[in-house]
Amino acid sequence: MTHQDDHIYITKTLAGEVNAFATLIDRYKHMVYTLSLRMLKTTEDAEEVSQDVFLKAFQKLESYKGTSKFSTWLYSITYHKCLDTLSRKRKQPTHYAAEIQEEITEEKTASILEAIEAKELRGELERCIQQLREEDAFLVTLYYLEEQTLEEIAMVTGITKNNVKVKLFRSRKKLYTIMATQLPKELVARYERK
Repeated sequence: MTHQDDHIYITKTLAGEVNAFATLIDRYKHMVYTLSLRMLKTTEDAEEVSQDVFLKAFQKLESYKGTSKFSTWLYSITYHKCLDTLSRKRKQPTHYAAEIQEEITEEKTASILEAIEAKELRGELERCIQQLREEDAFLVTLYYLEEQTLEEIAMVTGITKNNVKVKLFRSRKKLYTIMATQLPKELVARYERK
């Protein structure tokens, strides 16, 4: 399904074909749940927010203007629902990345993130991402796993493109620190050479 296909199902839904919205849910339910889990850290909260996201998206579908991808609009709803849930619960993050002890260069960080895209390490990457603070995990997931652009992430989060860039750089450094302490040393050494 493409960006254009989304618009076909949106048009059908707005025309009264409620079942057309089920196609959009099927397409995005995994990523909405994954993004929710990254921020909220519990499956129960992620499931509840995911349901709320699709309910709100359905109710507000008329307000989607098509100026961005449907996924960007949907991820923005997800982000704000997660923030609302965290605020309501006054939940403090349960996992923090280790403090950065040494300066990690942007090149080293970039090379490690390119290397972790390999299929066999996706599970390890997701486990490490889960240990980042909520917003860091959300941004890294959008950028590296969902391949959203800086502009799209800025639209999702409501922060400037430059601020997104800075936050992503810091998040990558934190992720590298987690990976360096938890992945086998030979894998980390392999990434450091790249």
